[in-house]
Order: sequence, then C-alpha cells, then structure tokens
Amino acid sequence: MSTRSKNYLPPLEPAARSVSARYALPAIWLHWLSAGLIAAALPLGVYMHELPLSPYKLRLFSYHKWIGVTALLAFVVRLVVRIRHTPPAALPAPAWQQRMAHVTHGLLYFLLLAVPLSGWLMSSAKGFSVVYLGILPLPDLVGKNRELGVELEHLHKALNIGLLSLLALHVAAALKHHILDRDATLSRMSPFGK
Repeated sequence: MSTRSKNYLPPLEPAARSVSARYALPAIWLHWLSAGLIAAALPLGVYMHELPLSPYKLRLFSYHKWIGVTALLAFVVRLVVRIRHTPPAALPAPAWQQRMAHVTHGLLYFLLLAVPLSGWLMSSAKGFSVVYLGILPLPDLVGKNRELGVELEHLHKALNIGLLSLLALHVAAALKHHILDRDATLSRMSPFGK
C-alpha cells in the first residue's frame, strides 16, 4: 500500500456537503451571532478596563468572559458548519481581491479563536477563574502567574486591535461589493435572503 493511499481521506459524502449561491443557513446565523458577540464584547472590554475596582466592575468582567466563552463555542460550531457545508464560489473579481479576501477571512477565523482564548489564558494567569454564566466553572488554562498575566493582557489587547482593524476592512469590502459593485456578496450572507 502506498504512502498516499494510507494518508488519503475520502471526501465527505455528497449528502453531507452542500453548495449553493448562498451560504448555508447555519453559517449565516453563526456569522451574525459572532458579529453580535464581538459588537458587545469589544466596547464592554474598553469601558470596563478603566473602571475602579468594584462589584460593578467585577460583574462586567463576568459578562465579558461569558460573551468570550460563547464566542469561542460559536467558533467551534462554525468550523464544523464550514467543514460540512462548502461555501459558495467566489463571485468574479480581480485575482488580488480574491487573494485579499481569502487572507482576511483566514485571519478573522484565527482571531475568532485567539481573542477569547487569550482572554481565558489571561484570566487564568491573573488568578480569576472563568465561571460560565455564573454556573459552570471552567478549568484554568495556566497557573497563577502575575508576569504572564500582564503579558497576556498586552496580547489580548493587541489581538483585539487586530480584530477591530480586520472587521473594519471586512465591513468596508462588503459595503463596496453591495454599493459600488452591486453584486450579491452581501446578500449571500443576509439572514433574510432567499
């Protein structure tokens, strides 16, 4: 048996994959859920960071962590959906735009994982356990370490700045496609389309 045949994984059965002009409905809803979670977590993180230590600040930190864990869970489900449902083919565009879209989407996927994970790591290193929804204690990912906590805080902030920058580019590109190019790029991700 050749090395190629040992490592070869057959494609998913045709019934398990779907190709259409629009994204699969689960992918659409997960896209907008992720957008909503980011829209809640980013401003909350900026706002609460400068507050003096108080029960109010600690409550906001809990909400922020819950949003982050939910975003992490949504990311995992989103990966499964992406594997099971082939995204629609890219609409005609110059090769550089298609490459840029591919790179941007890859970086966005990376940051959808890295941002909440870095927050969880930071919380663990600073000695604050994550209790999801105030009910489910999650394991600390690293031991308490003040110096590491500070480094992870800087990393979390940098990743969020990167995420915000890429989201601005993503939204600008979607609006460009919709308003200037008048193509179906945005409508294919609309939860209200056909």
